[in-house]
Amino acid sequence: MDSFSSPSSSSPSSQMSTEDFMDQLKVQLAQAYAEEFLETVRGKCFDKCITKPGSSLSGGESSCISRCVDRYIEATGIISRALFNSQR
Repeated sequence: MDSFSSPSSSSPSSQMSTEDFMDQLKVQLAQAYAEEFLETVRGKCFDKCITKPGSSLSGGESSCISRCVDRYIEATGIISRALFNSQR
């Protein structure tokens, strides 16, 4: 079963409604966006904050990672609100 199928769609007489399909698509897009966001943040913050990779983070590296992630989350929120407000 692929990611667009649902258990009820396996019988020919029952089809997924357009609304159910759109809801499932929204969930999958949100998951993909979240994964991409985390990968981007992880990569950029690691490159910025981890100067000498080791078995544990130093206090400065830990603080830098925390601030970096907070900034990305805040920036994403600002951009999202601006996009949603411009669509209205």
